[in-house]
Amino acid sequence: MNKIFYRLLIILLMIFSFYYTNKMIEFLKEKDPIMKDIKKTSYKYKEDSTDALIVGNNIIPGKKGKDIDYKKSYSKMKQYGMYNEVLTVLKDVKPVISIDDNYDKYIISGNREKRSISLVFKVYKDTNIDGILDILRDEKIEANFFIDGTYLENNISKIKNMKNHELGILSYDNSYDKSLFETSISYLENIYEKDVKYCYSENNMEVLNLCSKLKLHTIMPSLIIKNNLYREVKSNLDNSLIISIDVNNYNIKELKVTIDYIKGKGYKILLLSDLLSE
Repeated sequence: MNKIFYRLLIILLMIFSFYYTNKMIEFLKEKDPIMKDIKKTSYKYKEDSTDALIVGNNIIPGKKGKDIDYKKSYSKMKQYGMYNEVLTVLKDVKPVISIDDNYDKYIISGNREKRSISLVFKVYKDTNIDGILDILRDEKIEANFFIDGTYLENNISKIKNMKNHELGILSYDNSYDKSLFETSISYLENIYEKDVKYCYSENNMEVLNLCSKLKLHTIMPSLIIKNNLYREVKSNLDNSLIISIDVNNYNIKELKVTIDYIKGKGYKILLLSDLLSE
């Protein structure tokens, strides 16, 4: 019994010694002139985060803040031997309310401060996207394609050629059966060699609920264009729009001039993962 007590006492003393040593190191670090100088300049780098905006079932991404990573900054400057502001290391500060924690909401746009937009195309089994891919390549633009399972099964080689774009899941022959949906996602990820992040919906709660359970974000475009692409974009262009474009001959003919118009107005055309990044 005495041996057990003795061993427990030794263990407790070791734990206390470790804890005390760490506290002492932290105390001395705080008193170090280098750390004091780092904290004096914190006001230059601190940027508050902005929470995501939730209205009903819709959500708009917030924005990450910035702050000094004191531990890494101190370590770098200590190795250097003195305070040097150039060696300051920053870290992201995540919003308290973030799209990363809200899969049960429709993402309807990017953060409104971004002068950027995303182009989205829906791909069904009979969709001919060759013309769109040619224009995007010539314009050096990346876009998002939401792909139906039936198209996926019959166009593997074309999917492999779309890896520089961002691919998401649409449905399976207009059905949202959970098992077929999951199979399509797994199949797409295997061909695409990247994780699928997004589902597409035009205010369909069945899609939202299904994708939420699968930890996928559901986008609901800010602007859905059936035809008259150039006119619609010219009339509605704004910060952080998600623009869904129907794939038809009329819109394909107007795609190049529309992209040139968007660029000419100073907007960047981004993938959804970039547009929606906080």
